[in-house]
Amino acid sequence: MPQPADSPPRKVIIGTMMHAMWEDYPGLDARLSTLSGFVDRMAAEAEREYNAGLDLAILPEYAVTGELENGPDRIAFPLEGKVLDVMGAVARTHHTYLIVPMILRETAEGDVLTNAAVLLDRGGKPVGIYRKVHVVSTEPGAPLEGGGAAPGKDFPVFRCDFGKIGIQICYDMTFEDGWATLARKGAEIVVWPSQSPQIVQPAARARQNGYYIISCTWRNNASIFDPTGHTIAQTTEPSSVLVEQIDLSYALIDWQPALHEGEAFARKYGEAVGYRYSEAEDGGIFWSNDPKMPIMRMVRELGMELRADSIERNRRLQDEARGGPPSTD
Repeated sequence: MPQPADSPPRKVIIGTMMHAMWEDYPGLDARLSTLSGFVDRMAAEAEREYNAGLDLAILPEYAVTGELENGPDRIAFPLEGKVLDVMGAVARTHHTYLIVPMILRETAEGDVLTNAAVLLDRGGKPVGIYRKVHVVSTEPGAPLEGGGAAPGKDFPVFRCDFGKIGIQICYDMTFEDGWATLARKGAEIVVWPSQSPQIVQPAARARQNGYYIISCTWRNNASIFDPTGHTIAQTTEPSSVLVEQIDLSYALIDWQPALHEGEAFARKYGEAVGYRYSEAEDGGIFWSNDPKMPIMRMVRELGMELRADSIERNRRLQDEARGGPPSTD
């Protein structure tokens, strides 16, 4: 797990949502209008709650193209043209990064389609595209992704002005390789547009890999999971939006005698520090609210030990005591 940087707070306001699209396709103009309205709602909520604008807005899997009951060749579009024109304008209007999932028509001939998520920057220009690697066959004998959507080949990490983003889509959740690769490449947030609403697996992925996971779904829940594996924000209301501020400069600290379940930070720094501590899990996540006081300076001043340092120290002591690492045969 990477060590936290000795840097000032990095507050990021993220908007996600839950909305089902099991209906007759209304046409591209109507669908883009609906999606634009959801981003408008996220931006309004960010202004109400934080008196600030969105940094990242996320739309659900297949947002542009909808349900694939009759196969992905039923509805697919190129990025260039109306999709980019409209959604790019939305990103510019709200000065936000925007993730737009769709069945992407990769060639003019339409012979290559992918289940893709396009990341647009604050100016409405494409930063990059993630193409779903683990496309799904829903039952024995069924074709992959309803027939016609080609699987992606890699797991890119995209650099935004606030940090590094990775993307996974729906059935990718089941496979370890993408999540581990994104962690190795330094992703700080992994966005997960999905038709399948899950809590247990994304929480475990967030804890294991040490990053935030943001789900954006059709039903049941859309949630935000922090690097401790806890669900820190969630909506279960149909056709709802969820807006939350997170901080990407944080410290993970497990139980230690002087920590007093986080109260040591609160007593010394008051409102300049924020944290969530779990007595059940014997650990927590800590961040600074003071631009002049990085969280790592607080950690050093209090003499606290980071989780990663504690694990490595104990591993080293154990290996020394037994004369080497344990056998895994």
